[in-house]
Amino acid sequence: DPTRRAILTMLLEDDMAVTDVAEPFEMSLAAVSKHLKVLAEARLITQERRGRVIWCKLDPDAMRAATVWIAGFGMFDAVDLDAFERFLTVELDAAASDAPAPAKGQA
Repeated sequence: DPTRRAILTMLLEDDMAVTDVAEPFEMSLAAVSKHLKVLAEARLITQERRGRVIWCKLDPDAMRAATVWIAGFGMFDAVDLDAFERFLTVELDAAASDAPAPAKGQA
């Protein structure tokens, strides 16, 4: 999705508050929040509350996995982003299932 790719590009620079992420887009804060939710569910970003503000941060490990996958397509002119999304979902789900469960009361 072009909006989500733009958000990822913005987050390459630095962590951003949700309201700052939403600013350049001509859509509601709720619509941008839905895009952020998709990115968080795909584990491409993390979100953290700091006081009253929710901050978004790019997950560098997820981006490294994406880079490795895309590099495999270097011999081709176009990258199938739908196939990339499916690959990334499988990889991130596998990584999440390997991660230790949070301690009780710390979720």
